[in-house]
Amino acid sequence: MKKVYHLGKCSTCQRILKALEWDGDQQEIRSEKISEEQLDEMAQLAGSYESLFSRRAIKYKTMKLKERSLKESDYKKLLLEEDTFLKRPIFIIEDQIFIGNTKKVIEEVVACLEK
Repeated sequence: MKKVYHLGKCSTCQRILKALEWDGDQQEIRSEKISEEQLDEMAQLAGSYESLFSRRAIKYKTMKLKERSLKESDYKKLLLEEDTFLKRPIFIIEDQIFIGNTKKVIEEVVACLEK
């Protein structure tokens, strides 16, 4: 399995996909919402729902989530309700998950694809 979850209007996601010459499956998360089953699979590979959650999202501040003590069930609920909370892009290659757009993560994706 080779899949990426991304936002179509995210210039960072588009730049990364183009640079990688991504030929795997793509799911644009705004037009095709992530299912609970997909989110559960991602969380299982990542180790938690929290690791998939972006605290950089504007809604994180506007909803004053920083002031709350969130549990795994809260992260899951928020991720299913609002795609903006998902760190992007998320690559799943076989049984590995790569979350976010840091240089280190993208280098790991490249290394995995070159295997």
